[in-house]
Amino acid sequence: MELPVVDLFPYLSASGDLTSDLVALCSEVSRSLTETGALLIKDPRCSVQDNDRFIDMMEKYFESPQEFKSRQERPQLHYQVGVTPERVEVPRSLVDEEMQEKVKVMPKEHQPHTPVGPDLKWRYFWRIGSRPSNTRFQELNSEPVIPEGFSEWKETMDSWGYKMISAIEVVAEMAAVGFGLPKDAFTSLMKQGPHLLAPTGSDLKKYGQEDTVFAGYHYDLNFLTIHGRSRFPGLNIWLRSGQKVEVKVPIGCLLIQTGKQIEWLTAGHCVAGMHEVVATKRTLEAIKRAQEEKRSLWRVSSTLFAHIASDAVLKPLGHFAESPLASQYPPTYAGEYVEQELAVINLKGKK
Repeated sequence: MELPVVDLFPYLSASGDLTSDLVALCSEVSRSLTETGALLIKDPRCSVQDNDRFIDMMEKYFESPQEFKSRQERPQLHYQVGVTPERVEVPRSLVDEEMQEKVKVMPKEHQPHTPVGPDLKWRYFWRIGSRPSNTRFQELNSEPVIPEGFSEWKETMDSWGYKMISAIEVVAEMAAVGFGLPKDAFTSLMKQGPHLLAPTGSDLKKYGQEDTVFAGYHYDLNFLTIHGRSRFPGLNIWLRSGQKVEVKVPIGCLLIQTGKQIEWLTAGHCVAGMHEVVATKRTLEAIKRAQEEKRSLWRVSSTLFAHIASDAVLKPLGHFAESPLASQYPPTYAGEYVEQELAVINLKGKK
């Protein structure tokens, strides 16, 4: 199955009231997020060159010696800024018994790979946007960490991060319209959220064997996740139907995925999308090409996690509050929910 590609240009260039064509486009966004948990978009503000520049820098960083990267670790802040090394974050499917039971009854061809321990990926968290001056969740809103020797770091991270969060905000507006909510229903809750540009790095030279699991089967705990195109394939997602799909992101496109916070705000009408990153046959083919061209063998994903503000309350919005499932999503501070999830996947409380 091919995911639909939505061009944001007509919405971005519109002025005034939404036309019937734009409302139909918004409905396509909300329908895709509901039915597949994912959406491909084209945003004229996010170029291929922007993504390449970002990945070039992150390849250089992840190729740095481990002793150097360890200086950017902040375990006392739940790894919510700086670098998270490989073998720290535990995939949800490894510790969630309910999830494990659901996997067992899936048809064999749609089952995820079984992780044998913490994820093999590295990750770097870089905050995007302003943070609240007063918050009860200070660790989720900490100051950024800049590696020594990367003079272009802040400008490159901010440039790509702000472009991707701008794309998310447009998708959030369009989704709200498609769901029959006020246009700012989601974006108003995102203001000063702990948005994180979160590139991951997987060492394909070290772990480039077929079926190696870099990020075990899991959902994202945030609102919406956006990815630029990686130079190495390997992302599998699960549609609402339970079908497993290997994602192919066309050149010039960005991938959006639903997180747990949008599930909360829609009372389960839109469900957090499950996904994993593994070395597939296509990954191995890309490794061979990279070796022939003498390119980096680090698989970098230019991922950004867009969040609801930590001090905002997660609860079903508008007509979703009348859903028979609404009671499963009681009013909860977004920051409180995030801290609970971080504890499960081993990113909270480490010193």
